[in-house]
Amino acid sequence: MGRRASLGNGLGWVSCLGWVPCSTLVAPVTPFRRGCQPFIQRRCGTLTPSNWKILCSDDLEGFLCFVFDLNKKLTLKKEKESSFFSLNRFFALSLPIKIIDMNKIVLITGATSGIGLGCAKKFTENGDKVILTGRNEQRLAEIERELKEKGAQVLTLAFDVRNREKAMEKVAGLPEEWREIDVLVNNAGLALGLEPEYEGDLDDWETMIDTNIKGLLLMTRLVVPGMVERGRGHIINVGSVAGDAAYAGGNVYCATKAAVKALTDGLRIDVADTPIRVTNLKPGLVETNFSNIRFHGDTDRAAKLYTGIKPLTGDDIADVAVFAANAPAHVQIAEVLILATHQASGSVIVRK
Repeated sequence: MGRRASLGNGLGWVSCLGWVPCSTLVAPVTPFRRGCQPFIQRRCGTLTPSNWKILCSDDLEGFLCFVFDLNKKLTLKKEKESSFFSLNRFFALSLPIKIIDMNKIVLITGATSGIGLGCAKKFTENGDKVILTGRNEQRLAEIERELKEKGAQVLTLAFDVRNREKAMEKVAGLPEEWREIDVLVNNAGLALGLEPEYEGDLDDWETMIDTNIKGLLLMTRLVVPGMVERGRGHIINVGSVAGDAAYAGGNVYCATKAAVKALTDGLRIDVADTPIRVTNLKPGLVETNFSNIRFHGDTDRAAKLYTGIKPLTGDDIADVAVFAANAPAHVQIAEVLILATHQASGSVIVRK
């Protein structure tokens, strides 16, 4: 018994020939690019002859997954220029398709810790190539080494999203094979201080506004035009539950995350006539170095924030990001609020 699948480049013919031991088969079943196997297994389970038939879906871009039954009428969702013949137990089926690389290129800002680091790990586990940005060049190098040891394809860019010239230089200087960014994860952001608005630190305010709002806008401006030109892409902005309603001491930080929501909604409107999707992830209490930064290195004060409740992790948010990025092409997950079980809102947390 043998099966083989051959694939052309670009717009070509895909054919599958083999002996049929049963009446129903899916063809072809062989992933044609590195990283596809984990994708299929996640969506459909382990590939075995008994469950191949569940793979029929035109949502899996880049795979030709169609089912035919030798005892019944040929069923194809993409019937144009298809051909089929059978002789006893021998069959052939061909269909022209445009082959698409299933390995997305994902650019993640603020990737050295927390949600950004979680996204780096989860997207590479998904078989995607990642471009990781951050201010800490040494930490980026460590993460790159760790991920590459696991077989991931990683490129790191050390720059601060507040630095327009450096950001423009790094994005413009991307190697040719890394330029067609499919997913932009605007994650870089921070909170500084928890004082009343009338006592706030002006430098803290400026840093939050420049990073959370202007940095997000800059990366969007640099990356999204290419997505529009190519007719594909996904922008995932990491907002916050704090953008829905202010809480005591949150004033300027809450305002920046409210801006992220408005900018995300506005971008979604602006690209509604394209295939590009835009998502706003709104985490609640996540245990990262976020609070340590907020309290300017006061570790004890930061630790108290998580006392009595099991908070979310960066990986939890990354799971949602990967899910959104791999939704069927016609599905746009516009906004997701993600809270710990005992958190009801930005200001209501039950500690036990």
